[in-house]
Amino acid sequence: MKSYFYFLFLSCSLAWTQTPLARLETSPRHHEWVTVDQTAQTKAFLVYPEVADKKPVVLLIHENRGLNDWARSMADQIAEMGYIALAPDFLSGKAPNGGGTTAFENSDAARTAIYDLDPNEILHILDKTVDFAKKIPASNGKVVVIGFCWGGSQSFQFATQTTAIETAIVCYGTGPKNSSDYKNIKIPVYGFYGGNDQRVNATIAMSQQAMKQNNQIYETVVYEGAGHGFFRAGEEENASDANKKARTAGIKRLKEILSGI
Repeated sequence: MKSYFYFLFLSCSLAWTQTPLARLETSPRHHEWVTVDQTAQTKAFLVYPEVADKKPVVLLIHENRGLNDWARSMADQIAEMGYIALAPDFLSGKAPNGGGTTAFENSDAARTAIYDLDPNEILHILDKTVDFAKKIPASNGKVVVIGFCWGGSQSFQFATQTTAIETAIVCYGTGPKNSSDYKNIKIPVYGFYGGNDQRVNATIAMSQQAMKQNNQIYETVVYEGAGHGFFRAGEEENASDANKKARTAGIKRLKEILSGI
């Protein structure tokens, strides 16, 4: 009996500290790499949920370190919620020898390449990925965009540039700097922010004012004590209590938003 409870405790501990790569390797869901833009050879990570009906596609925009293991594991978690997850690698072809995120020497090199991307190129990748998502046979034709950090900013910006998505979810990303851009937003925008992230949070008021002026939906939640990147940091082995709590609450809210699509 003692050995049984020890095994149960160990199993639960391992489940909590499971690394992103371990999640990917043990996931029961179907993963594959696809090319969302044949001309530019933009690659994307595609994850299918285990469901019987056609579902919306959640387009995931990665952080400023590229489409790493954590971003792919988050795509798997979204598929676990019951949605098709599609995560383009914005660094496709940008690494030495034409590789993507994983071909960079380190995450700092990937981050440098991210900030060298042209805004028009980012928009092109997003447009092509949305087109691809709508044509997935298992999709019901609806697309939601969620972004984290750099990706959160891109998700907000994309909302000003397209009418082809159902909603934009912004996870600790800044809003568009040009207030006139907001008038083009035709969809709800949902923001997730850490309380200890003033660099980003200092921009929320401007976005709120711009959205209010245009009678648009912009619902924000600031999670007290959480830092920047709490969706990622909150599942790390040494995560702070505030980041763990924010992540748990954030996942719950994310599920509620997606269930209404």
